[in-house]
Amino acid sequence: MRIKVMDNLFFDNPTSHYLPIQKSIRIQGHVTSISLEKLFWDLLDQIAESQGVKRNQFIASLYIEALNHHGDVKNFTSLLRSACVQHILSKENV
Repeated sequence: MRIKVMDNLFFDNPTSHYLPIQKSIRIQGHVTSISLEKLFWDLLDQIAESQGVKRNQFIASLYIEALNHHGDVKNFTSLLRSACVQHILSKENV
């Protein structure tokens, strides 16, 4: 049995959308590298723009907020991906 996956939504995407891209970001004076897929970097740009800040500022403030709220940030890239998904879902529910 073959399952039809969302009318080839995933197969029609260029590989550049899901290959990881590593970027360096300064958070609280420390430089760290974050590896995310292009699609997530693009979403983070959109979210940051909607907040009126640069992407790196948004990411740093998200890290600080998570650190203040939870006391630790165990998997920051997962947090960033989750923030992107939450952003998309919140737009769908408007």
